[in-house]
Amino acid sequence: MGKEHESVSKMWKRYLDSIGEDIESTNKKYTSWYFDNNEKDANELVDLVLRGQKKATASSLWVYEIDGESTPQEGELSIVTDWNGNAKCVIQTKTVDILSFKDVDEDFVKTEGEGDCSIEYWRRSHERYFEQECHRIGKLFTEDMPVICEEFEVVFQ
Repeated sequence: MGKEHESVSKMWKRYLDSIGEDIESTNKKYTSWYFDNNEKDANELVDLVLRGQKKATASSLWVYEIDGESTPQEGELSIVTDWNGNAKCVIQTKTVDILSFKDVDEDFVKTEGEGDCSIEYWRRSHERYFEQECHRIGKLFTEDMPVICEEFEVVFQ
């Protein structure tokens, strides 16, 4: 994503202040990112988080492996931004499960809170997204591809 937006470090400092820690002595770390791979969806999805509707996200394990990134872990903190990198909230990962695409269930889909919250909507929209991600990394989407199902809570806005 390039250089981190100034609002991210400001939000991190405000978050630490809110829990009685400071930037110099904290052992807490964070990542900063936005949802999806286009501006419209990235901004809509962070708005769903801010409204309390979206409490989970799904991503491709293959992308993490190819990009050399570590997968989300329980307890991790992230600053979610809009497409332009403006900090919107701090989330903490609650649970992480890796399932095949075909095994993602309705309970998770409802927690993810997108569209009409149906499994049909989720499969359609995520198949499109994962096909694009797979194309980018030179793989083919299949129903068996591993999906990281991450539930989170907003801890600071």
